[in-house]
Amino acid sequence: MPTRPVLVYDGDCAFCSTSVAFAERRIRPRCVTVPWQWADLPSLGVDQQRAEHEVLWVTPPGVVYGGAEAVAKLLLSAGGVWAVAGALLRMPPVRWVARGVYRLVADNRDRMPGGTPACALPADRRPAAGAGTSSKRPD
Repeated sequence: MPTRPVLVYDGDCAFCSTSVAFAERRIRPRCVTVPWQWADLPSLGVDQQRAEHEVLWVTPPGVVYGGAEAVAKLLLSAGGVWAVAGALLRMPPVRWVARGVYRLVADNRDRMPGGTPACALPADRRPAAGAGTSSKRPD
């Protein structure tokens, strides 16, 4: 089991990778970030289908949050003003709107800045994919 929360994201998606890099650089969440393609998903209690569908926040005890809830947890972990934003994302009606906005962005990530057509493909059909994994390990 991890001793810190783990943020699992799609490492083959340029929009997702850019977003995580921004979070690491500017928000500085207290977690480990790992593309699902290189994560030990079974040990995290996550299946590949869910990891392909949304960003995931996995707590050390193994509780999994996905989508907008994962983003809220990331913000809460950073503390300060980011934690206030994270807390707001967890409160109704902001939570309901955040879920809808997250799903809209996730479903259209290939059209977002930095997104590529590969972001829209299932993992096993992406150009860099080999049996559902990236052919290049992230640095």
